[in-house]
Amino acid sequence: MSRKRPTVADLRAMKGKRQLTMLRVLTMDEAEAAERAGVDIVSVPPELVLDPQYRDAAPSLFTMPGDNFYEIGTAGDFVRWAFRLYKASADAVYCSAGFATVKRLADDNIPVIGHVGLIPSRATWTGGFKAVGKTADSAMQIFEAVKQYEAAGAIGAEIEVVPVEVAKAISERTSLIMLSMGAGTGCDAQYLFADDILGQNRGHMPRHSKVYRNFAAEYDRLQAERIAAFSEYVADVNSLAYPEDKHVVHMDPDQLGQFMEKIDAG
Repeated sequence: MSRKRPTVADLRAMKGKRQLTMLRVLTMDEAEAAERAGVDIVSVPPELVLDPQYRDAAPSLFTMPGDNFYEIGTAGDFVRWAFRLYKASADAVYCSAGFATVKRLADDNIPVIGHVGLIPSRATWTGGFKAVGKTADSAMQIFEAVKQYEAAGAIGAEIEVVPVEVAKAISERTSLIMLSMGAGTGCDAQYLFADDILGQNRGHMPRHSKVYRNFAAEYDRLQAERIAAFSEYVADVNSLAYPEDKHVVHMDPDQLGQFMEKIDAG
């Protein structure tokens, strides 16, 4: 039996009742795998949800396309961007721009997810890529940002690399759906990147990531096989082992004779 795609109202009703699952997926294959695995929410590149085949692959995933604010532009640009995605079946949009832009989107009834804690596109303001909210003052700044998102009309916020105690206390005191990336189970959803889960990430592995497969090794094996196959092909062409008779088409001998007479006479 197929699952029903959750609405914003459904997610709000589930707040505090169970842990939701969320992934950042980049490809149609990953989206289909998330669908079949029973994942609840996905963050996707905008072009994925704009693909007409997306909802065939992921009919029940609550889908949130997103991009950094500096890739999109002003509030007006955000609204135009969001309308196009919402029309294409997005359920919400991620917005890392200011609260005024979030409010502009929410005023036009676009469900918006914000971001608090470690925000990669703004990491310079909080000291770089490290935990945020480890002091009482910085924890209050996160709580105040959450309250500003509430006031702006957002439906939720990603909360990234924040002490679990702080994240839990904030989640218990807000109506927002809180999406935990390295902020513990006191929030409403657990959020990981598919690249990390699948072992595709060859760079720095965040503390909160968990690797379930080793796709990088498999890709290395496939690349070695690819090189070997291409090398064998080159060798076959050089030695005239390719093409064999089964790879080509022959002409009827009578037709060939007529053709040769014509071409020689020409």
